[in-house]
Amino acid sequence: MKYVRFWRGLDRATQASIAALVLLTVGAVLVPAVASHDPIAIGDVITRRLLPPLSRDPAGALHVLGTDRFGRDLFVRMMLAGRLSLAVGIVGSVLAAAAGSAIGAVAGWRGGIIDRVAMAAADTMLAVPRLVLLLVCAALWQPGITTVVVVLAATGWMGVARMIRAEVAAARVRPYVEAARALGVPGGRALWRHVLPNAIGPAIVATTLGVGSAVMLESGLSFLGLGIQPPAPSWGNMIASGRDVIVSAPWVALAPGLALIVTVVAATLLGDAWRDRIAGDVPVVASRGLSERA
Repeated sequence: MKYVRFWRGLDRATQASIAALVLLTVGAVLVPAVASHDPIAIGDVITRRLLPPLSRDPAGALHVLGTDRFGRDLFVRMMLAGRLSLAVGIVGSVLAAAAGSAIGAVAGWRGGIIDRVAMAAADTMLAVPRLVLLLVCAALWQPGITTVVVVLAATGWMGVARMIRAEVAAARVRPYVEAARALGVPGGRALWRHVLPNAIGPAIVATTLGVGSAVMLESGLSFLGLGIQPPAPSWGNMIASGRDVIVSAPWVALAPGLALIVTVVAATLLGDAWRDRIAGDVPVVASRGLSERA
């Protein structure tokens, strides 16, 4: 009942966003696992090439979204690509948020030269467009999933670091922090147990919003040939492979393009809803256990 009340308390846009992301995630996990054909292997190109959606091949197999130029089922490939794109986007965004939270927390708590150096580095990287940084980094190293994740994390921590730094700097002078210090709680423990729980809200929102941005950036890199490399499918390289048949077989590029749009919009709406929910809560949560010693 608790979950039902929570679901009914959400607006329609948030409900649709959660449902879309859940369906995409379940499809990305289950569809490639139960598919009768290997979504990467090239089969009978002559008879199965560029079949339209909802058509059957000579063997009688139904292709919901049609096939690509190599006769591979587009729906299964799109779900497998979603598995990779969602994993890269989520892992890249979480790593970026973790790095930004750590840097921002240390900078806001310590202050002084550490704060100035960290924020100067963040401002310098923020001054350069992220796509340019991604293109440079992706061109310097071997393209692949690991490279894309590392590049997304290395170029996405700055905004989170500035938000966490501001929250920690403001929380550092609050009464519960002074009470913790008066009770002899070490600085590191006070930061971890009492300050970060009250400052982590903006980082969670930024992480949720960053998932859509990371998925979009990964798809852009893959579209340009600097991200996930074929034969492994990604929404970006699937869209790129359908460019030259956009007139004769538009479903090859439109299907992964629509999946990408739905994912980015759903992640953005969910992040906005989470931000509004956090903004409506009490800004400072009373810290518990101040009498506990390290």
